[in-house]
Amino acid sequence: MVSQKAAALSTTYSDNIILVAEAVAGDAATVNTWITDTQANDPKLVFVGEGLLSITSILDPAKLQFTQDDFVFVENLYSSIFVLSADAKLNINSMDDLKAYVESGEQVSVAVNGATSSEAFLAAALFGSMGAGEHLKLVPYTSAAEAAQAVAKGETNFAVSHQSQILETYEQGGVSIVCAFDEKAIENGPFSGVEGVGQYGYPYFRNRCFIMARAGTDAATVANLKDLYDQILADDEVKTWLQDTMLLEVDTMSTEDVNAHVENVKGIVNEYKDIVAG
Repeated sequence: MVSQKAAALSTTYSDNIILVAEAVAGDAATVNTWITDTQANDPKLVFVGEGLLSITSILDPAKLQFTQDDFVFVENLYSSIFVLSADAKLNINSMDDLKAYVESGEQVSVAVNGATSSEAFLAAALFGSMGAGEHLKLVPYTSAAEAAQAVAKGETNFAVSHQSQILETYEQGGVSIVCAFDEKAIENGPFSGVEGVGQYGYPYFRNRCFIMARAGTDAATVANLKDLYDQILADDEVKTWLQDTMLLEVDTMSTEDVNAHVENVKGIVNEYKDIVAG
């Protein structure tokens, strides 16, 4: 939906670049095919995130027929700040409440979208760094929506999810929102004010959607594309829609920012992969 929004506005901000509504999806098989079928200056762009660059590259590198060097970064389309929700019956509403729960030695079960997903590593990093790794049970689901709903059904104590996926359950009173996986409190939307784990020194990362071109693409072409995306993402209508409707963040980045993000997530994966992958 975000790429469609950007495409619809591309003609407003550029006379000679028209963005397509969908870039190539960022799963391993699709990106492998994109790598095979494209070369420098190909107009087809691709979405890539930390799932491939930082997680799959460590846990299952044989699945990837590319490295980060095969891409040139254009822009970050958006960032999503994951949140930790808790079964409302547990009455865990803050980091202090969570610390008390962990210190009690209770079993910690967390619903996540996929066994080795970004959500799984965020859960492992938080509870592992809190000293609860031995009590942690990650419960993988086949979709983000199922994982978000599991905690309200009593199938798990906690869930890690995108804000938009847990919002309805939160509004119905089934869960409390404990914390956000960011450096500070959430600033926008219905979860504004929810504390960031980074405020307490715990590891975190945002889920990001990098728009990539093929390596070797002319620098001027990349610069023009980045400038167009930056103008679109600075549009007040787009910013408001992202923050209030999609519960996502406008989060433009540089190549250096991307490299730092990839390395940060790799560090978390390497530290907590025994908890996640067993």
